[in-house]
Parts: sequence; C-alpha cells; structure tokens
Amino acid sequence: MSRKTPGHEDGTRPERLPMGELEAAVMEVLWSRGGWSTPGEVHEVLAARRPLAYTTVMTILVRLCQKGRLERQRDGRAFAYRPLQSREEHAATRMGEVLKGVANRPAALNHFLQSLPAGDRAQLRRLLKSKDDD
Repeated sequence: MSRKTPGHEDGTRPERLPMGELEAAVMEVLWSRGGWSTPGEVHEVLAARRPLAYTTVMTILVRLCQKGRLERQRDGRAFAYRPLQSREEHAATRMGEVLKGVANRPAALNHFLQSLPAGDRAQLRRLLKSKDDD
C-alpha cells in the first residue's frame, strides 16, 4: 500500500522493506556483479527495481561492512565494496548459526534431511562419502 508523501513526483512512496530484506538485496547485487562495486553501481541496480535513495544504499553498505560481511577500499572519492564470503559460503555460515541454537542437533539435521529433495540428499551423500575418503 502506498502513502501520499509530499516532495515525490507522483506523491506516493512505496512501503519500506525491513532492513534485513534491503541488506539481502544489496548482497545479491554484490554477489551477482562479482568483484568490487561502488555505492552508485549498487544503487543503479536496486533503483531500477524500486524507488530507493542513494543514501539508503550507502547506509546499508556501511552497516554490512561493520557487520563483517563486506570489505571496502578507496575508489576515488568514494569506497568500493565486495563480499567477504561467496553466496554459498554465506548460506553455509547461516546454516551453522541456526544449528548452534538448537538443543537437539541430530533431530534438527534429520528434519532438514527429510525436507530436502531426493537429488539434494544424493548430493549430500556423495559429499559426505568424499569427505570420509579424505
């Protein structure tokens, strides 16, 4: 639902996304682009999808950097950013964090395995077998 807001061309402003969703959207842009990206480049991609202020993108990039998810380096007068982990490494880290908070890890892992499609379970078996062979 949109609200009337003075100062916008059409007088409306879309509902704000929760910070977690904005952080995820910024991370997706950075992972998709690969390498270093400036705030302007990230803003250009995100603003093409929905109205978003440049300063909002800057704030999210700084917060992600402070959280240890990005690194930054000088790029002229601004900074360029890149993820410290790949998308897949980040997913694995998140899975590990969730498991840390579970009292009965075997039960949680069992439920997780049951929820996987057969192809993913087979891939996991192959990965575990290759680790056993090391």
